[in-house]
Amino acid sequence: MEFKKVIKSRYSCKKYAERQVEQEKLEAILNAGRLAPTAKNLQEQHVYVIQSQEALAKVDTVTPCRYGAPTVLVVAFNKNNVFTYPGGKRDSGVEDATIVATHMILAAADEGVDSCWVNFLDPEKLADVLGLPEDEEVLMVMDLGYAAEGAEPLPNHENRKRLTETVSYM
Repeated sequence: MEFKKVIKSRYSCKKYAERQVEQEKLEAILNAGRLAPTAKNLQEQHVYVIQSQEALAKVDTVTPCRYGAPTVLVVAFNKNNVFTYPGGKRDSGVEDATIVATHMILAAADEGVDSCWVNFLDPEKLADVLGLPEDEEVLMVMDLGYAAEGAEPLPNHENRKRLTETVSYM
């Protein structure tokens, strides 16, 4: 799909069909995340593919926002393998994992796969119920699948502020 169409048409799907994402499309989505840039190329992200009923049930104990998606990606990063910025107050973990997740969301749209960025959860609780390593921090959960019949963007999806309200030239 042409990139401008991808970014205009993509929305957060909140109702999924039971149809599983094909392995080749899933791998294309995951590879888009693998190719995302990270600070100093540290590649501290780790993506967990959740598809078993047992693991999906664990996700459901932490968030009501799976919306029936047959696949969930948990995007985390290794807290001990991040670049610390000058001044020592910030590091690259959250932003690098965000770039990875954004690449995967856009790749999903390009593959015709619907998605939803989910951050309505306690990341520490999710890491605990999934048994993730202690040196990893969960950034978000990404629902993946195909929209169920009747799924559509929120009514305000097309509403956007004017560029002059969100951009300043200095």
